[in-house]
Amino acid sequence: MVHFLHPALAPRNIALPDAEKDAQGSCVVQEEASPYSLVNICLDFLIANLEKLCSERSDGTLCLPEHWSFPQEVADRFLGVMTWQGKLTDRTASIFRGNQMKLKLVNIQKAKISAAAFVKAFCHHRLIELDATAVHADLPIPDIISGLCGNSWIQQNLRCLLLDSASIPRDSRLLSFGQLTGLRILSVFNVSFHSEDLADVSQLPKLESLDISNTLVTNISALLTCKDRLKSLTMHYLKCLTMTKSQILAVIRELKCLLHLDISDHRQLKSDLAFYLLQQKDILPNVVSLDISGGSYITDGAVELFIRQRPAMQFVGLLATDAGYSDFFTTKQGLRVAGGVSMSQISEALSRYKNRSCFMQEALYRLFTETFSMQVTMPALLKLVAIGMRNHPLDLPVQFTASACALNLTRQGLARGMPVRLLSEVTCLLFKALKNFPHCQQLQKNCLLSLTNSRILVDVPFDRYDAAKFVMRWLCKHENPKMQTMAVSVISILALQLSPEEATQLQEELFIAVKELLAIVKQKTTENLDDVTLLFTLKALWNLTDESPAACKHFIENQGLAIFIHVLETFSESAIQSKVLGLLNNVAEVRALSSELMAEGVVKHVSSLLQSKEMEVSYFAAGVIAHLTSDSQPWRSRGLQRSALLQDLYATVQNWPSSTCKMMALVTYRSFKAFFPLLGNFSQPEVQLWALWAMYHVCSKNPSKYCKMLVEEEGLQLLCDVRERSGADPQAQQIAASILDDFRMHFLNYRSPPLC
Repeated sequence: MVHFLHPALAPRNIALPDAEKDAQGSCVVQEEASPYSLVNICLDFLIANLEKLCSERSDGTLCLPEHWSFPQEVADRFLGVMTWQGKLTDRTASIFRGNQMKLKLVNIQKAKISAAAFVKAFCHHRLIELDATAVHADLPIPDIISGLCGNSWIQQNLRCLLLDSASIPRDSRLLSFGQLTGLRILSVFNVSFHSEDLADVSQLPKLESLDISNTLVTNISALLTCKDRLKSLTMHYLKCLTMTKSQILAVIRELKCLLHLDISDHRQLKSDLAFYLLQQKDILPNVVSLDISGGSYITDGAVELFIRQRPAMQFVGLLATDAGYSDFFTTKQGLRVAGGVSMSQISEALSRYKNRSCFMQEALYRLFTETFSMQVTMPALLKLVAIGMRNHPLDLPVQFTASACALNLTRQGLARGMPVRLLSEVTCLLFKALKNFPHCQQLQKNCLLSLTNSRILVDVPFDRYDAAKFVMRWLCKHENPKMQTMAVSVISILALQLSPEEATQLQEELFIAVKELLAIVKQKTTENLDDVTLLFTLKALWNLTDESPAACKHFIENQGLAIFIHVLETFSESAIQSKVLGLLNNVAEVRALSSELMAEGVVKHVSSLLQSKEMEVSYFAAGVIAHLTSDSQPWRSRGLQRSALLQDLYATVQNWPSSTCKMMALVTYRSFKAFFPLLGNFSQPEVQLWALWAMYHVCSKNPSKYCKMLVEEEGLQLLCDVRERSGADPQAQQIAASILDDFRMHFLNYRSPPLC
């Protein structure tokens, strides 16, 4: 039977054997690198389409189709995924009413549901585990307990109850845990839980594991009631204790069944309880796991002596202490250490303290220093960083340090060895952090640096729209040359990944970005500086204006033509010329703006580059001329000039090689639509010839992309018209036929759509 136990519901703080722990790390990496399971895909689809698939009750809640039924394991998984995606509400939780779903392991972490919805949806099931960590205040702890106790089966059989960070109304009286007689594991971390509540809980006949960390408990003497059955006690940051150290140790001494004890504390509080505990010889005889992270005055010698007296120990927590440096901690067989001295200790700390922000921050800082010159890909570590970011979204120190660690773990070539799904998760978490902390410049810088990674920018799924908006805004606010170069390089790639609809929504950012980029070009040209920033900026402008009439208009309105003419007059490098001409092609494709390019200076410079020895330069110059001359109306007073340009264009295209040129490898198109008016212009074969040659080039280079584009954009018929039209230019007909032949060959093994 598959057990869909959520990680948070597993018994916590129990040390695992090395082999098992390593296997878990390996499994994490394999899972991230593997395709999504069929179960997950189906559940994702169901959740995304829940409104369509369900009917609506009279109270506005959803109801599953009557004939649907889910096995317990799948029902638990279904609920867990809904919770994870933030889709669990009063309206959707209602699908768990009745008996179509049979739940046992319920996870409603951070859900926003009411007490009434909780009772109706979950309290009639035979639950054995419930994770209500950080549920919304609409579902306070007293209502959770009351709902659970309304089911006699749950009273006797509920084994695990996690209520971390859940709320309790101020006027609430004693919490009534006593009726949950089957409870074995209880966690009330960060809850308004008092000594009186502890006395009640200690009476539970089967209680084995208790977490009272960061509660309002002042006295732990009530634990003596369950001393013969309590195996795990976690009391991290128990800040309200009024007992003396000797009194606390006296209670702990009586808990002889304890296998795990956690008395870790915030380092700033300088707690010395752990120091005194380590001196005791007649205490915790059976302990296998001891967490004293954050304790003061702890030395390697004291910890080593304590462990040698208890050879069965498997784990010790030493993060944020002065211990952990001795060779003993690396040579002791079967001992795992959460600390900050080595990568293994840091990894253990990140894994163990993922829900404690104070220790997460400390572990991340240690990880940052250890990975600054990292040369080995470590997906398991990056996954732990992602978990820390996800668990503490509003903790700036955690987010800031985690972003720096993520950068170290993915810099240069390291990202190539990371699973795409993991990189996607980390990138999305970085952008979530940017939204939560919009004024933290270093966090923004780390995010920008991560986006300069080509692996992330090209291969990894994330919200390109949000990324483009962020980078465009960043560009306008920061003048640091290095950061400016990075922002420009990212924009140059992201611009091509935005849909036309997304680009339209970025009108404000687009206007500011075009203006800022042109300012950079103007400055570099004035300084006669053809550096990498200039190349990236020209490429960014070229890509931003691709199929974007609004961006082209911004370019014209911000004196872009004058600036670009100055560029052509200043620099003769083909890499610069091709990018300038590429952008002018984009402007020429916009009929309402093409007349702006007919200025004498523009036409002069473009026509002079038709004869360039660099194929890419000549190609883009020809494209500008083709678009400008395709319509005779604007040239009525300059007919002779247009005729001369058409003759030069025809001669240039005819001299191009029939086979595609390697120098043209970077030429790509998002659409063929700009070519279609040229293809239908039979009165100007020169224009038609350029468009056909361009289409033939990209179709032969990347047939899977462009042959599909021909079908989707209905361009095949236009090619057929050219091939079959009597009186059409023979060379144009030959190229059209070659494109159609290539198309037919590409789809030879598939059911080919009709051509003509």
